[in-house]
Amino acid sequence: MARITPGAAPHSAVNDGKISGGHLVAKALKNEGVDVIFTLCGGHIIDIYDGCLDEGIDIIDVRHEQVAAHAADGYARVSGKPGCAVVTAGPGTTDAITGVANAFRAESPMLLIGGQGALSQHKMGSLQDLPHVDIMRPITKFAATVPATERIADMISMAFRESYHGAPGPSFLEIPRDVLDAKAAVASARIPAPDRYRASTKSVGDPADVEKLAEILVKSKRPCVLLGTQVWTCRADAAAVEFCRKLNIPAYTNGAARGTLAPGDEHHFHQTRRYAFDRADVIVIVGTPFDFRMGYGRRLRSDATVVQIDLDYRTVGKNRDVSLGLVGDAGAILTATAQAASGVIDNGAKSREEWKKELRAEELRLEEGLLARRLSDTTPIHPLRLAHEINEFLTQDSIFIGDGGDVVTFSAGVIQPKAPGQWMDPGPLGTLGVGTPFAMAAKYVHPSKEVVCLFGDGAFGLTGWDFETCVRFKLPFIGVVGNNSHMNQIRYGQIAKYGTQRGEVANYLGNVRFDEFARMLGGYGEDVRDPAQIGPALRRARESGKCALINVWIDPDAFAPGTMNQTMYK
Repeated sequence: MARITPGAAPHSAVNDGKISGGHLVAKALKNEGVDVIFTLCGGHIIDIYDGCLDEGIDIIDVRHEQVAAHAADGYARVSGKPGCAVVTAGPGTTDAITGVANAFRAESPMLLIGGQGALSQHKMGSLQDLPHVDIMRPITKFAATVPATERIADMISMAFRESYHGAPGPSFLEIPRDVLDAKAAVASARIPAPDRYRASTKSVGDPADVEKLAEILVKSKRPCVLLGTQVWTCRADAAAVEFCRKLNIPAYTNGAARGTLAPGDEHHFHQTRRYAFDRADVIVIVGTPFDFRMGYGRRLRSDATVVQIDLDYRTVGKNRDVSLGLVGDAGAILTATAQAASGVIDNGAKSREEWKKELRAEELRLEEGLLARRLSDTTPIHPLRLAHEINEFLTQDSIFIGDGGDVVTFSAGVIQPKAPGQWMDPGPLGTLGVGTPFAMAAKYVHPSKEVVCLFGDGAFGLTGWDFETCVRFKLPFIGVVGNNSHMNQIRYGQIAKYGTQRGEVANYLGNVRFDEFARMLGGYGEDVRDPAQIGPALRRARESGKCALINVWIDPDAFAPGTMNQTMYK
């Protein structure tokens, strides 16, 4: 990915027994399995590029530091390896803050490396000098300044270890310019050996609590399980499927766990989560906090037995009391529970067939209620019809990314990935603008997979210029812009609170032809106003092999139930 002048000779990493700070950075990143950095250039950080070239680490240079941070986050989510973004000091680092904050709330392991003025100029007002560490500390698991060249590799390994402590998250290191550019004696610079400084994170928790959970589930008549993002974080999809099958438990998914069970699996349920929560006697919550998405725990029956499994002790029982809490790896705990219940579960499992039939009947009823809008031929196009066409278009190997407000809220009830690891969304921070950088990262990690991203028109506008970066680095994806010319989720709230006269204040975006934007940057573009043309346009985009944007005009007066039910608009 990095561009090198033909015939240019590589620099020697080590001269006279010494190595530069940038080469120490690259060696440490290589030890961690990092094979790409996302960056925007700056004078404080260029020696890192020189080191990456020598270590065979790809360099993808973007147009905004927020994109670099989002792409590092996306890379971690898709690959299971830590992501890395490298930005310059001052505004370079502050531009990346949103991406770091999003990774923090989404529990995504990444390292942001920021430049800093020289230590020799500390507090003198050097170019782009800011207290980066103080700024970053509240939104990272670890934030520090590298004090000496000899400590660079050691502190990078420290930062990554902290990123994987408990629930994953981002770390930040600033490296002063003179520390980065200086050379250290190789003998004095600790460079951790690959795979020699990590402990296992696959904790099963307290075995006694695993036995308790098995007993609870054996006795349950109407259990259900919600599989959350940590199921994918732990790569526990196979363990989760086996758990549901052995214990015959209906399962719901959210976040990155979508796709754990394939659509059509007898234990996979999609539309009836609230119905199940209102009637279940046991509810197992795996890797999902009781935050706003769960009504802070109030959406679970007060008299139900609630079990929570999470990587982070601080999350268990937060906002709602639980009957049993287990801290550890989702896959290890689910596997151990299924094993503990084996041999005694058969009788109880058979009795749950009626419970599953009840849920399936309700699923079909709710699906039928949506069908008319999903197949609607009205214009402007109903967002549910757009979501339906995308769902029909996705293949077994398609990665779906949602980046937007109301249009993505609509899609969550319709679009179902066909396999694990093929759903990406911002996560609980609700950050718009992740679509293009997530697509960039997903296509880099999985070049043979199709990447499809649904944007709101407002969301695309935030980071859309990096569509050109995807063109430049030959990372094609299919983008669909649900264009209603508004920040429509906010527009709904304004209409609800202040009436139609003030409903479009500060949320009207204009009628932008995003298909023309795509063509201008070397991609493929189509404009769609007829719902019957969505599918053919998507197929033509696929056949083009280019980065593509399909601009679909959707009804600005159709609002998702999830938008209308948000408490902030009441």
